[in-house]
Amino acid sequence: MRKLLNTIYVTNEEAYLSLDGENLVCKIDNEIKLRIPFENIENIVCFNYVGCSPALMGKCVSKMIPINFVSPQSKFLAKVCGETKGNVFLRVAQIDRFREKGILLAQNTMAAKFSNTRQVIRRTLHDNPQLREDQDIKEVLDVLTEGIEKVFQAQDTDSILGIEGNCAKSYFSVFDKLITNKKVPFTFEFRTKRPPLDPINALLSFVYTLLTNEFAASLETVGLDSYIGYCHALRSGRSSLACDLVEEARCLVERFVITLLNLQIVGEKDFDKQISGAVWLNEEGRKKVLARWQEKKRTNMKHPYLKQNIPFGLLPYVQSNLLAKYVRGDIEEYPCFLLK
Repeated sequence: MRKLLNTIYVTNEEAYLSLDGENLVCKIDNEIKLRIPFENIENIVCFNYVGCSPALMGKCVSKMIPINFVSPQSKFLAKVCGETKGNVFLRVAQIDRFREKGILLAQNTMAAKFSNTRQVIRRTLHDNPQLREDQDIKEVLDVLTEGIEKVFQAQDTDSILGIEGNCAKSYFSVFDKLITNKKVPFTFEFRTKRPPLDPINALLSFVYTLLTNEFAASLETVGLDSYIGYCHALRSGRSSLACDLVEEARCLVERFVITLLNLQIVGEKDFDKQISGAVWLNEEGRKKVLARWQEKKRTNMKHPYLKQNIPFGLLPYVQSNLLAKYVRGDIEEYPCFLLK
């Protein structure tokens, strides 16, 4: 099993990363704030504008440590990584397999997403009996159940994505009810992405970005091309396959965000509202979320297919490896992640 190492998140916008021997060094105003050996690092995510030294980039490339540049507003900008050394035959097989079985993969992925979404809702109903008779929630559960049936009747990707859009709209119409702590100073009306227009949407977008980057790095690790997907349209600069696999794991982000809010880990002072109406996590808010996300990644979970405990943070690597096995023909079907 792969060892779970540290993902380094650089949240200060004025931070500068450089190389010192076998160590990554983080400086702010020329003062060293962090020094960490490369042997403890598996990924770097920078929310800074100052950047990092060419020497550091070269070192990370040689050690196959990706550096992801993300704007303070959580928009993915670029990634520095080493030469792709995965098996070229695996990548050819990936294209062939996705052309042949792309519709089935998309159907299974969306069905898993709808099933996992139902589990997120049912988890809240289990802990909050007063919501079990809520008519809106009952209707959403029915829509998600119907979505699972309809998605396997769809004949093309556009139809599948249409069903997904309808289910997502229905689900987010009751998302605010899943935040049961009445002291939370935020409300959620509907999903807004580019940009998020309220703190809850800002949280969702931020953590979705983190998980997508982790899936992209995982796919590269097992030799798959993260830019060639089977559901999301191919687009220059977008990790379409990472976006595909994230669909079945979005439930984990949503449960994580619900927990942050219900426990009041984040508050009003952790967000900045722009003149345009956009709402973003500020530096302190990002630190709080990232600290909890790192803690979450080190907790254990039982994988539904492997039937063994794994660290939460290794889920992207496990799913990427299972997909690679499917592409190679080692297993007959790719086992989507299903929340229990």
